[in-house]
Amino acid sequence: MPKITNIALTFLGTAVSAGNTEEWKQRSVYQVLTDRFAGGNDGDLHGYLGGNYNAMTEKLDYIKGMGFDAIWISPVVDNIEPGYHGYWARNWEEVNQHFGTEDDLHNMIKAAHDKGIWVMVDVVANHVGPVGNDFSQIYPLNQSYHYHENCDINWGDQNSVENCRLAGLPDLAQENPYVRQYLKDWIHNLVQKYDFDGIRIDTIPEVPKDFWREYGEAAGVFQMGENFNGDPGYVGDYQNYLTGLFNYPMYFTIRDVWQNGQSMYGITSRYQQEG
Repeated sequence: MPKITNIALTFLGTAVSAGNTEEWKQRSVYQVLTDRFAGGNDGDLHGYLGGNYNAMTEKLDYIKGMGFDAIWISPVVDNIEPGYHGYWARNWEEVNQHFGTEDDLHNMIKAAHDKGIWVMVDVVANHVGPVGNDFSQIYPLNQSYHYHENCDINWGDQNSVENCRLAGLPDLAQENPYVRQYLKDWIHNLVQKYDFDGIRIDTIPEVPKDFWREYGEAAGVFQMGENFNGDPGYVGDYQNYLTGLFNYPMYFTIRDVWQNGQSMYGITSRYQQEG
């Protein structure tokens, strides 16, 4: 099988906005959970704490001073409350006002680029916020036929993984022509509007593989996919559909060595297996 892109703590990338895969391989990426990074206050950890783009802009020199030349920020769309993490989309056409305005986001990205820092945005195309079956709360994907039936995932059945609800979140039906085209148009417009250099894609295995190739082409920038699985064969095949993946098989092996006391030969074996 092809070698899995190894990005446990750092990414892979280089210069010129929206660099290609080889250029991204030279980049070190700092993840910023937007609401929790800068500008916030102590409070209920289940809700928003006030982190925002303006405060992030002020911290760019701090990030660069640590040796990072790219940041990965939380999803930017409006979320069902209290979706401070960004994975509960509500209005796909609005930015999350808790993080700031469109101008604030534009200004942060421009400031990052002026300092030679690339910006990767987290995106979701698998699901929306926890609205049960009241899809009228979502815009514009507000019809029941935009979603799969309400069922819980059976992790031993790939069809179920792709068509049932992760953590009860309504599962988008990418086979629906309108949904498919909307998601592709949305990612294209998002990247172009804000000049993002790359995208980190959530919940890769929960969506049919062929969709990701089209989605990546629509984005037109480097894609880093999340496939939270320790099987290198299962994870590795998704490299045929995206430009890069997190190396979770290596992550689980490293965790077993350092946290669970397994032999360090496990890391060597994992590296050889992936080679």
